[in-house]
Amino acid sequence: MRKAFAAGWIAAIAASATVANAETAAEPSMYDKIWDAATILVDKSDGPVQKVVFTGRLQGDAVSFHSEEGNYDDFDWRRLRLGFKADLVNNLVLHIEMDANLNDIDQEDSWDNFYGRLTDAYAGWNACKAASIKVGKQSAGFTLDGETSSKKLIVPERSIVAENLWFPTEYFTGATVSGEKEEWSYNAGGFSSSGEDELGHFESGWFSLLSVGHKVGKKGSLRLDYVYNDPDYTGVKQDPDYTVGTRDLQHVAALVYKQMLSEKVGIWTDIACGKGISEPENGKDQSDLIGVDIMPFYNISKEFQLVLQYAGVTSLENRSDVRMSRYAAKNANDKVETSHNLLAGFNWYLYGHKLKWQNAIECNYGSNLAKTGEDYNGYGLTSALRISW
Repeated sequence: MRKAFAAGWIAAIAASATVANAETAAEPSMYDKIWDAATILVDKSDGPVQKVVFTGRLQGDAVSFHSEEGNYDDFDWRRLRLGFKADLVNNLVLHIEMDANLNDIDQEDSWDNFYGRLTDAYAGWNACKAASIKVGKQSAGFTLDGETSSKKLIVPERSIVAENLWFPTEYFTGATVSGEKEEWSYNAGGFSSSGEDELGHFESGWFSLLSVGHKVGKKGSLRLDYVYNDPDYTGVKQDPDYTVGTRDLQHVAALVYKQMLSEKVGIWTDIACGKGISEPENGKDQSDLIGVDIMPFYNISKEFQLVLQYAGVTSLENRSDVRMSRYAAKNANDKVETSHNLLAGFNWYLYGHKLKWQNAIECNYGSNLAKTGEDYNGYGLTSALRISW
C-alpha cells in the first residue's frame, strides 16, 4: 500500500495542478473550498464558542539512501496528526491534537498502534499582540528548524543541527508567554523534561526556554535562543514509565538569521552550540557540540522554489557523539564525530504550505563511526508530500 501510494502521487499532483491552473481568478478557488471544509463552526454572535476548526497534517516520504554501510529504500508515513482547535470568547483558545501511526497499519493491517501520543493539548489566551499565554502540552521551538513547524519547512526534513541540538520530542508540558512589540519579539517558557506520550510530569526534570528576536530591514529577522536543561535521570532508573524527552545537553544557544535579499532570493542561517551532560552514574556522557546550518533559496515563482542547504555538526571533544540525518542514520545505525550534509531541493507549492510537493537530493558524510572508526559516505533522494489544514 505504501509503495503503491508513493508511485501514484506524482500523477495525482500533476492532475491536481492541471485543475488548479484551470481555475479563474474568481474567489474562492477549488483549494479554498476544500480547506474551508475543515471549519466546523463559526459563531458571529457573542456565544462562548466563536470558532471550531479540524486541524491536522499528513506527511509522507518516498526515499532512497545509499552507502557502503547499506541501502534504505522505502515509503514512510512521517506524520499523521488529527485534532481540533477552538476560539472562545475573550480571546481564549483550546487546542488538542494527536499523533497517529500509519506505518504499522500498512505492514500489519492492525489498528492497535494507531494512536501515538498527544502533541498539542493546551489552553491559551491571546491577551494582546505583546502577550499570548499557553498552558499545557505544546511545541518547544528553538534553533532554525526546531522553531519551524514541520508544516512550513522548506526542505523535507529538519537539519542535523536540529537533530542534535534541538529536542526532537518537540511537545512538552509547560507554560509560555510570547509576543511582539514594535521591532522586537520574544518567547519565554518553562517545561517538564518528560517525554511522556500524554501530559508530562516533573519527576524527569525541567528546562527553560528564552528567545528574543529583532527585525532586520524590511524582510529579515535575527533571533537568539537559549535553553537551560536540568533533566532528572534518577526517576527514569527507578520507574520505567518515566522518560526524559530532551537531549543530553545542559545548555543550548542558537543564533538564527532570516533575510530576503531581494524579492526572489533569501537566506536562512543558524549557528548553535550545546554543553553536554556528564553523569556517568546515570550512563550519560555527552560531549559539547557545535553546528551550523546555511540555507539559501530562490523563489522562481509563487509555486516553485529552489533550495540549497549545508549543515554540519561536530563534537568539540573529538568523540563520536553526533547523530547523522534521519535516513542516513538508518544505513549507518551509529553516531559519528563530525557530520556534514549538502542538499539541493525543489519545492512545488500547489496551495502554499498547505499542499506542497518537496524533492531533494543530498550527500551525507560522517567521520569516525563509533563502532568501526570508519567514515560514512552516502547520498540520498527524497520525494515528500506535505498536506496540512
